[in-house]
Amino acid sequence: MAASEGKDDPGRSTSGLFAERPYYRWLVVGTVCIGAFMGQLDASIAQLVLPVLERDFHQHLSDISWVALAYTLTLAVLLPVFGRLADVYGRKTLYTAGFLVFILGSGLCGAAPNLLSLVGFRVLQAVGAALLQTNSIAVVVMAAGPRYRGRAIGVQASAQAVGLSVGPALGGLLIHMLGWRWVFWINVPFGLLGAVMAWFVLPQMKTQRGDRQFDWGGVALLAPALIALVLAIDQGRLWGTRSFAFVLCIWAPMVLLPLLLWWERRQRSPLVDLALFHEHSFWAGNLAGLLSYAMLFGMFFLMPFVLERAFADGALATGIELMVIPGALAMVSPVSGALYDRFGPRPLTVTGMALAFCACAWLALEIGSNTTGAPQLTAALALFGLGEGLFTSPNNSAVMASIPEKDIGQAGGLLNVTRSFGTSIGIAASTAVFSWRLHAATGASLGPLRAPPGALVLATQDVLAMFAMFALIACMLSWTGPRSRRPLSAALGRKMSKVSRNSVDGGSLSK
Repeated sequence: MAASEGKDDPGRSTSGLFAERPYYRWLVVGTVCIGAFMGQLDASIAQLVLPVLERDFHQHLSDISWVALAYTLTLAVLLPVFGRLADVYGRKTLYTAGFLVFILGSGLCGAAPNLLSLVGFRVLQAVGAALLQTNSIAVVVMAAGPRYRGRAIGVQASAQAVGLSVGPALGGLLIHMLGWRWVFWINVPFGLLGAVMAWFVLPQMKTQRGDRQFDWGGVALLAPALIALVLAIDQGRLWGTRSFAFVLCIWAPMVLLPLLLWWERRQRSPLVDLALFHEHSFWAGNLAGLLSYAMLFGMFFLMPFVLERAFADGALATGIELMVIPGALAMVSPVSGALYDRFGPRPLTVTGMALAFCACAWLALEIGSNTTGAPQLTAALALFGLGEGLFTSPNNSAVMASIPEKDIGQAGGLLNVTRSFGTSIGIAASTAVFSWRLHAATGASLGPLRAPPGALVLATQDVLAMFAMFALIACMLSWTGPRSRRPLSAALGRKMSKVSRNSVDGGSLSK
């Protein structure tokens, strides 16, 4: 996001209306927050529609699950690809196109006449989501500049948490009153608003790369490796660990990823710049982020079983109790982002994961107690959300601050890939440990609907112990990270400061 240097700027004709305003950077961040809110709203709503689709389309649940899986697979493949394309061709065009493709896919999903067409339209919807996600954090970072980076990422994280928290309630209301098709159509007005704002507000941000070659060989190796990994994580428990499909999905990335490393080292413009992973803050922050997302979405998957079955809470009570997690996350994220700008990442990320560790331990003790009540459980869940909120924004800021500006789009794409894998790993690991402990406690392969409450409590405690271990590892990784909010390289810090002064304070977030 360098200054325009007097050249024609395709973004100036639209963003010029606002670029001179002192609040312009926050107008850009607010535009990105529309996409962040919409993405998490769709993610949290779409899961509710699967049982309804099973009934309406008269298909088995394993077939219906492809409505979710097709979306996940497409995201996993396209996030790093679009991150590289954004670095070369600019973010405004790709981000605006993301809104348009997403609302087109959403509208078609709502009108789908059968399951096969719905799965195909979900792929189209995921293409739009990938265009939005891979560009969102890069746009926020470049608009905010080093001084306001943490605060801006905190605001974006808060928008995501709000979308995540209101999704289940809004989705249930839409399905009950208007039918499942409105679960997808609700995205259209938000998407139209986002597209208009993106076109008139966002600058044309483009990194200065001399070589515009695109690494199709890297795509050919990375795409099947990511698809195989996601399938192994999401479908392994259904296929069985000895099935041919599972073994193939495990071996494919073991063969393809080393080939990808060999190929990328020989490319002038690689799809994935391996030099990014030489930076400790980048790989450690991504790994810690993966563990935090695994805990967060694993918790959403796990807790309804024990709350509804072991403690006989109704669906409404369970939903209200679980809403405190994204609620606390939404309230804390802007604060933690602002504190990052002042104190740096380490105090916040370490404290956040330490609180998440304490929350998991507290939940395990409360669930195992005969005197457990809703206030104690709700307080423990709120503490968990508080820890996640303290951690997420500063960790993302530290990851993005550790890389050069020319790779910011690629780094944003990889950061979102990490989130996708963390989500899948959290659900898969929770399912595996939960099922194993139920079998050990009952001596039979009982599901949560038929297992006795005592066995459910023991299984939940084991999963919470796993989450506590994840939090401890993420805490240790965060402790080894940078103390300061500034980039580790002094030269990079000077470059980013110069970019910020030229582009933001000078009123032109161009080119």
